[in-house]
Amino acid sequence: MRNWFRSKLQKALLLLALVMTFGVFGYMTISGYTFVNALYMTVITISTVGFGEIEPLSDQEKLFTVFLIATSIVSFGYTVSAFTEYIVSGQLFQQLKLKKVQKKIEKLEGHTIICGFGRNGSQAMLKLENYKQEFVIIEQNEEITLKADRKGLFNVHGDATTDDVLKRAGIERAANLITALPSDADNLFVVLTARQLNQNCKIISRASNESSYDKLKIAGADNVIMPDKLGGDHMASLVVTPDVIEFVGRLTVEGETTANLEEISVNDLPEKYLQKTILDLDLRRKTGCTVIGFKAPDGKYIINPEASLELVRNSHLIVLGRPEQIVKLRELF
Repeated sequence: MRNWFRSKLQKALLLLALVMTFGVFGYMTISGYTFVNALYMTVITISTVGFGEIEPLSDQEKLFTVFLIATSIVSFGYTVSAFTEYIVSGQLFQQLKLKKVQKKIEKLEGHTIICGFGRNGSQAMLKLENYKQEFVIIEQNEEITLKADRKGLFNVHGDATTDDVLKRAGIERAANLITALPSDADNLFVVLTARQLNQNCKIISRASNESSYDKLKIAGADNVIMPDKLGGDHMASLVVTPDVIEFVGRLTVEGETTANLEEISVNDLPEKYLQKTILDLDLRRKTGCTVIGFKAPDGKYIINPEASLELVRNSHLIVLGRPEQIVKLRELF
């Protein structure tokens, strides 16, 4: 609908421009006027303001003027009708709003782009909102983008597989990209395009088929998630190890006062702890929290690391604790 209104207004403006061109060319040819005089005669004829002619008109010139007036009335009326319809429909204000939002998107840096605002995309958005992370949604369905507009969410309407749309969402400045489109082929195109435009962006892709996993990884996806596989595995785990799954399900990483898990970047710790050990950090005594995981700079994870493990730059700690202990941890570190 938005494109229909826009195309109608564009056609009306093009028709008006053609009539203007026809009038100027006609007066220059028939009357021998200069360009300025021909333009003046065309404008006063089309606008019917009633100013006098530059020179008395011959019969041939009068017939041309009558034809120009008849043509201009139709074209001008169509233009006014299209413009009025454009304003009444709210499209003009919508376009101004989109330009304003686009300027805000252009100022974002280190944000996350979510391609596809279906079930998975919506869940990703909620998680990012909980962590107060900035994000931009790319969605091709106009009704969904209008809903996102009403919620005040940064969004771009268009096909996420194209360079232009990804650039409008700020892919060159984005830190992360989540592509959750229904089609694995579309996700593959998004991954390829995004990786080409931003080599440092972390890309997480959804996949429906097992055969798509390796292709997405080769294309440049850092992580590939298969929701159906995860769902089936979770249901089977509830049969095999129900207490473990229920315990894990009670853990949360969300909120200011309800989280049980926290990630600490060693780079963010005070300088005195660098090149020290987990034992030197002494989290258990200071906060009550326990270090349950360690991510090395090369991306390797260590579960339940030794207390003697050295804290090196670009590594991360995964910490477990009760909500009040996590709050204390955040206050200290």
